[in-house]
Amino acid sequence: MKHAEPKIKQLTERTVAFVSYTGNYMGNTKVFADLFKKLCGWAEPNGLMTPATVFLSSYQDDPNVAYPDELKLDVCMSIPENTLVEGEVQKKKLPGGEYAVMPCELTGVEEYEKAWETVVQWIEKSSYEIDMLRPSYEIYLNNPEEHPEKHHLIKICMSVKVKC
Repeated sequence: MKHAEPKIKQLTERTVAFVSYTGNYMGNTKVFADLFKKLCGWAEPNGLMTPATVFLSSYQDDPNVAYPDELKLDVCMSIPENTLVEGEVQKKKLPGGEYAVMPCELTGVEEYEKAWETVVQWIEKSSYEIDMLRPSYEIYLNNPEEHPEKHHLIKICMSVKVKC
């Protein structure tokens, strides 16, 4: 795993289409593949797949606290605000605010957990704490299948607030 030093950034609110999953998604690549297939299967015929489209996964729960079968995952893509959704595809606004943002290059799915742990450890040493009232997310910067070494280029964005 290669990563840059996390930085606190002010991220803006973003409108996304998403499909949800509740259950233990940790290390389960099939869950993510199935959700992205559903989302892209809806987006493609609606002309929403553009070079400007941002794909991400949004997490509200702390996997160290929540029961694995109760974890909630939303696989999302940025969309214009006036986009109509249907079926399993829903629409919401991901809130903006302060986030610890860490760009990473992961050699495989087994490195995601370590990347998140790296951000958490950095936050614990900073003047910030995790803000569980807002979701944290991964922004996907590439399709690993198109990378020469199948690496995952991502940004981890963990919601934070100033420590009390």
